[in-house]
Amino acid sequence: MEQKINFVFAAQQAYKYTLRKTNAADRIAKLTALKAEIKKQEDNIYKALQSDLRKSNFESAVTELIFTYGEIDYAIKNLKSWMSPKSIGKTLSNPFAKNRIYYEPKGVCLIIAPWNYPFQLTIGPLVSAIAAGNCVMVKPSELSLATSKVVHNIISEVFEEQEVACFEGNADVSTALLKLPFDHIFFTGSTAIGKVVMEAAAKNLTSVTLELGGKSPTVIDREADLPKAAEKIAWGKLVNAGQTCIAPDYVFVHEQQLDEFIGLYKAATAKMFFKSADQIDHQTYGKIISEKHYERLKSLVDEAVEKGARIDFGGNFDKKSNTINPVLLSKIPIGTKVMEEEIFGPILPLITYTNLDEVIDQINAKSKPLALYIFSNNSKNIKQIIKNTSAGGTCVNDVLIHISNPKLPFGGVNGSGMGSSHGFYGFKNFSHERAIMFQRSIDFNKMIYPPYLGKEWVLKLLKKIM
Repeated sequence: MEQKINFVFAAQQAYKYTLRKTNAADRIAKLTALKAEIKKQEDNIYKALQSDLRKSNFESAVTELIFTYGEIDYAIKNLKSWMSPKSIGKTLSNPFAKNRIYYEPKGVCLIIAPWNYPFQLTIGPLVSAIAAGNCVMVKPSELSLATSKVVHNIISEVFEEQEVACFEGNADVSTALLKLPFDHIFFTGSTAIGKVVMEAAAKNLTSVTLELGGKSPTVIDREADLPKAAEKIAWGKLVNAGQTCIAPDYVFVHEQQLDEFIGLYKAATAKMFFKSADQIDHQTYGKIISEKHYERLKSLVDEAVEKGARIDFGGNFDKKSNTINPVLLSKIPIGTKVMEEEIFGPILPLITYTNLDEVIDQINAKSKPLALYIFSNNSKNIKQIIKNTSAGGTCVNDVLIHISNPKLPFGGVNGSGMGSSHGFYGFKNFSHERAIMFQRSIDFNKMIYPPYLGKEWVLKLLKKIM
C-alpha cells in the first residue's frame, strides 16, 4: 500500500501544476460531475450508513446528503466570485500602485475523515479542495467500512487518481500518508489524534486544518423556554446516538429547575426515539460505531455511578447491538471521567448552578469547546455568556444548526481545532492568499534610495505621512 501511496503522490505532485491553470468553469464541471455521481449512488449511501451506524434514511438524508448537496451547490453558485482577484486599497506610501489578492491552489492536499458522519465529513472538505483547484488524497475511516467503500467508488468514478485518489485501510495507511510532504492537511477527528497529525505536518512545515471536538457546554438560564430547550437538546444530543462532534456534551440548569428539566427531557426523548416506555426504536435511534466505543461509554457511566452520580433516566446497555439507551446523569462528583473527557455518545450530564458567574467560570476552566449553546430570552445574559467565554461557534436557543449555514465559518479554537471550513471559508482554507502589487510607472520610491545625505526632508515628510 505504501508503494501505491507514494506513486499516486508523485503523480499528483506533477499534475498540480496543470490544475493551477483551471478556471471556474473547469472546476464547476468537476463539482457537477461529483454531485451527479452522488445522486446516482444515493441508495448505496443510505444502505452503507444504515450498516455502519444504523442511521435511518431520513436521518442520513438530513445530516449527510442534503448537507453535502448544499455545500456543492453553494460552491458552484459562488466559485467564480471566490476565484476573482480581490482589489485592496492603496496606501499613501504607494498611491498609484494597484493591489490585489489572488487565490491560488495550495497543491496536493490530504483529507483524513472521521467515522461519525462518514459521508458528509469526507465529501464536504473535498468539495472545498476541488473548488480551490487542488489535487487530493482522501483517507476515509476504517471504522465506517461500508460508507468508506461507497466514497471510494464515487471518487473512482469521477476522478483520475492523479487528481483525486481514495485510500481505504487502517491506521497504517494514515501513518504512510502522513509521512509525505503535503501542501495542506485537513483532519477531522479527536483532539488526541489531531496532535499526532499536527506533529507529522510540522516535520514538513505543512499547513493544517484541524476539526476536532471537546466538551461543548449548554447553558439554560431561568428565563429560557424550558420545554423547547429540553426538546432541542434531546434531539441535538441523541441524533446519531450522540456521536456528533458538536453535540451538547453537558448542560447547566438552574438548581430550582433540575427536576422539571429532567421530566421534559424524558418526555422529548420518549416521543422521538422510543416505541414504548422501555423499548428504544431502532428505526430512528442509531448504534454505537464499535464495541470499543461502546465499552468506553459504558465505563464512563459505571465510573460516575460508582463515585456517587445519579442516573435520572435510562442506563440500559445492549452489547449485542452496540446500543446505549439515552442516559441522564446528575449530582456528578468532581474528577469523574464523564466530566473530563469528550463523551461522544448518548450520555448527558446535568450540572446545577445558582448564578451565571459560576457557570462561566466552569466553562472557562476547561479547554475551549467546538460549540457552546445558550438557551435564554434575556439579551443581557446572552451577551454576558458570549462576551466572557470562547468557543469555535455558538448557537442561541437552538443546537447544531449553525453548522448548516455555508455562509458561516465552521471550526474550533485551540483544543477544539484550527482553521475553518464550509463555503468560502473552506475554499479559502485550501487556497493560498497571494498578495500582488502592480507598481505604476509613476512612483516615489526613489526618494528613499541611498545616498541619504541631504534627504532629511524626505524623512520628515514620511513621518508626517505616517
